[in-house]
Amino acid sequence: MFAKRLKQMRKKRKLTMQEVADSVGVAKSTYAGYESGYRQPTIESIQTISRKLRTSADYLLGLTDYPEMPIEPNHNAKEYLNHERLHWDGVPLEQDDLDLIRNLLERVLQGRAAPKKDDSPFQ
Repeated sequence: MFAKRLKQMRKKRKLTMQEVADSVGVAKSTYAGYESGYRQPTIESIQTISRKLRTSADYLLGLTDYPEMPIEPNHNAKEYLNHERLHWDGVPLEQDDLDLIRNLLERVLQGRAAPKKDDSPFQ
């Protein structure tokens, strides 16, 4: 699986074997061995390859079926509530549930204003 996904992602990113081999610091023939399954790269090489191919080592190794790099978590609750497939302990949240949560949070925050410069206790 590793060899197949490695080749697939390299082609998807429109990179040559030489380009990936250079980024890892190995000969093109060594890298070709990775893609054919004849050779196995070190963990460090897998990490370097995954960064070059903009995918995760987990994907290359077959531990996940999602080839795209995970996106950094967004800590903005308003944007997070737009995420698909949100659930609460395995129970899917429907659109009505999310609307209710949004309204509740907006109500909680209503009336809260950013502190004015004059209100600061550190003047």
